[in-house]
Amino acid sequence: MPIVVTGSIATDHLMHFPGKFTDSLLPDQLDRVSLSFLVDDLVVRRGGVAANICFGMGLLGVGPVLLDAVGADFDDYRSWLTRHGVDCTHVHVFKDVQTARFVCTTDDAMNQIGSFYAGAMSRSREIEIGPVADAVAGIDLVMISAGDPAAMVRHAEECRQRGLTFAADPSQQLARMDGVDAGKLVDGAAFWFSNDYELGLLLSKTGWTEAQLLSKVGHRVTTLGSKGVEIVAADGSRLHVPVVPELAKVDPTGVGDAFRAGFVAGQYRGLDFERSAQLGSLMATLVLETIGTQEYSFEPAAALARLADCYGETAAVEIAGAMGFVTV
Repeated sequence: MPIVVTGSIATDHLMHFPGKFTDSLLPDQLDRVSLSFLVDDLVVRRGGVAANICFGMGLLGVGPVLLDAVGADFDDYRSWLTRHGVDCTHVHVFKDVQTARFVCTTDDAMNQIGSFYAGAMSRSREIEIGPVADAVAGIDLVMISAGDPAAMVRHAEECRQRGLTFAADPSQQLARMDGVDAGKLVDGAAFWFSNDYELGLLLSKTGWTEAQLLSKVGHRVTTLGSKGVEIVAADGSRLHVPVVPELAKVDPTGVGDAFRAGFVAGQYRGLDFERSAQLGSLMATLVLETIGTQEYSFEPAAALARLADCYGETAAVEIAGAMGFVTV
C-alpha cells in the first residue's frame, strides 16, 4: 500500500534587484508608495511542502501519492514530479485558479518584498482521502504536511474516522492555527513532526505539557537543526541521531521536507527509527548543499559512503539492504 502526502504544492518566483529598496522610499510619503523595481534576475523554483517530500521519496524509490490542489498551470510541474517517481494521478486540478505561488524580490542589502498567492491551495479543504484509498486498495500512511490549515484539520478527522494511520506535520502553518485546531490535527497521529521551536509553539497554543502531547501521538519527531533529531515515544524513551556533516551550507530551504522524505521512506521499507532518521538526515544535508528544494540528486554509492563515514558501516549496509540501493 502506498504513502499519501497532502499539503502545499507551489512555485517560487525569486528575483534580484541590483540596488537598495530604501533608496527609493521617501520617508514623508510612505502612506502612498507606488514603485516599480527593474530586476536583473528571475529564478523559478518548484516547491511546496508536500511536493518537496514526495520528490525526495521518489528519489529513494518509494513512489508516493501526491494529494492536494493545483491550478491550470500545473502541467510542467506534474511532468517533473512524475519523472521523479511521484504519482500525481490524484492531484485535483482547479482550472479557475493558478497553483499557489510565492513571488519575492531581494535587493543587495538582503531586504525582501514578497507576496504569497494561495490560489488552488485554499481549495484543498474540498478534497477527500477516501476515494484515493479505494483506488489504490488501501493506504500505508497519510502524511498531512503543511498546507491549507482547514484542509489539514479535515484530513486528520477523516483519517481518524476511516482508521487510516497518519502523521501530522503542520510546519510553518502552525503559526496560523489556534490551539483547538492544532489539537485536532495532532490527536491520534502516529508521528508528530516539527522543529524544536514549533514544538514549543504547539505546547503554548494548546496548553499541553509534553507528557500530554505524547499521550496523543505515537512518537514525536523533533528536528534540532545542526544538533540533529530527537525521537520521543509515549513512555518517554528518547533517541537522538546526529546530522550528516555538510560539505557546504548553500541553502537551508526545504531541509526539513527532505528529512521527512527520508525518514518516512525508511519506515516504509522497514527500517527502525534510528536508521530511518539517519537516512532522513542524509537527505536533509543533500538539500542544504544545493540551491532549491528539488534540485538535488541521490547517488546510492556516494550516499552510502557518507552514511558509513557518519554512522558506521553497519548502518550503511542495513539502510542499503532495506532500501534496495544498487551501486556500481
